[in-house]
Amino acid sequence: MTRVEFDKHLRELKNELLEMGSMVEKAIARAVDALKRRDTEMARQIVEDDVKINKKRFDIEEKCVELIATQQPLARDLRQLISILHMTVDLERMGDHAEGIARINIRMGDEPLLKPLIDIPRMAQLGIDMTHRALQAFIDLSVEGARAVSASDDEVDALYDQVYRELLVYMIQDPRTIQRATYLLWIAHDLERIADRATNIAERVVFTVTGKMDEVGVSKY
Repeated sequence: MTRVEFDKHLRELKNELLEMGSMVEKAIARAVDALKRRDTEMARQIVEDDVKINKKRFDIEEKCVELIATQQPLARDLRQLISILHMTVDLERMGDHAEGIARINIRMGDEPLLKPLIDIPRMAQLGIDMTHRALQAFIDLSVEGARAVSASDDEVDALYDQVYRELLVYMIQDPRTIQRATYLLWIAHDLERIADRATNIAERVVFTVTGKMDEVGVSKY
C-alpha cells in the first residue's frame, strides 16, 4: 500500500470516528430531551438505536486492526490508529450512558419529575460540546484544543456536585422523594461520566501528538 493509499484509509477512519461521535452526541441530546418531555417512546427508540453505535465501534476497530496488521505503521501513524481504537471504546461507553438515561426514563413511567430540570440539561450540553471539541482536536492534531476540554470537565463536575447537594436536601426533608431523587442522581452521574469519557478522548489527542499520556483533566477509567 502506498503512502497516498494509507492516508486515504486513515482519513476514512477519522470520518467514521466523527460519524460515531455524531451518533453519540445525538443519543445524549435525545435522551435528556425525552426525559424533559417524559417521552418514554423516544426513550425506547434510544435504547434500540444503541446497537447501531455498538456496531459502528466494531466496524471501526476491525478496520484499524487490519491497517495495523497489514501496514505495520510506525510513530504518529501507529499512535493515531491506537488512539482511534481507544476513542471508539469511550464513545461506545458514552452511548451506553445515554441508553442508561433512557432506561431510567422508561423506569420512571408516568411518575412526575421531582423538580424542573435546569442543571442536568446544562451537564448534557457541556458533555456534547466536550465530545465534539475533543474529536475535532484529534482531527486537527491540536494539543491546545485537547487541553481546553478539561475546563469544561471542571464545570460538569461542579454541576454534578450542585445537583447532588440539592437532591440530598430533598431526600432529607421528605423521605417520600428518595426514589425520584435517586433517579435524577443516576442520570446526573451518567452525564458526569460522559464528560470524563470526553476528557479521555482529549488525553488520547495529546498522546497522538506527543507520544506521551498526559492528563488534561481528571480522567476516570
